[in-house]
Amino acid sequence: MSDTLAKYIPEHAVKPVFDLIVANQVHLKIVNERQTRHGDYRRGPSGKHEITVNASLNKYRFLITLIHEIAHLVAFEKFGRNIKPHGNEWKFTFQRLMVPFIRPEIFPGQILPLLARHFKNPSASSDTDTTLSLALKQYDKDNDKNYVFEIPYGSVFRIKNGKVFKKLAVRTKRFECIEISSGKTYLFNPNAEVELINVQ
Repeated sequence: MSDTLAKYIPEHAVKPVFDLIVANQVHLKIVNERQTRHGDYRRGPSGKHEITVNASLNKYRFLITLIHEIAHLVAFEKFGRNIKPHGNEWKFTFQRLMVPFIRPEIFPGQILPLLARHFKNPSASSDTDTTLSLALKQYDKDNDKNYVFEIPYGSVFRIKNGKVFKKLAVRTKRFECIEISSGKTYLFNPNAEVELINVQ
């Protein structure tokens, strides 16, 4: 198991993560990418703790995602199954489990202060923390993606499900875009990944 982990997370994180997996009796599955989420925790029918994480994540995001999911398991076991999935009990647990990994041996120097800030009050997804998300995306294998915030207003783009939009305006922290086929308006996070389309 630790040999497998070494392919997906930073070297100095392997032993402490392996210890967490063993201590919490986690059945870890590394799966092909799902568009909607990076990872998932559920208690299987047999009572087994099953965690899945996308294989395509870079090693820093994989580590954060795995600890995020272990935090669900630990919070449910400690505080009961009636807590909110990303409520205060989970936040406290995620902080406690993640802090030992926020070290220069594990994360690059420029990500450490962003992680420290994020983990003062972790959100349900690190993707909603735009600064941290963009810093982590620099380490993705296919780094030739565009993000909504950086494309010009008026440009047309496609998202993963094939729908095509035009970027219109900014509303507080999100970007207003119109779906070409339906004329409906949608709001996008600044760091939503998009494929720019050249319209003649």
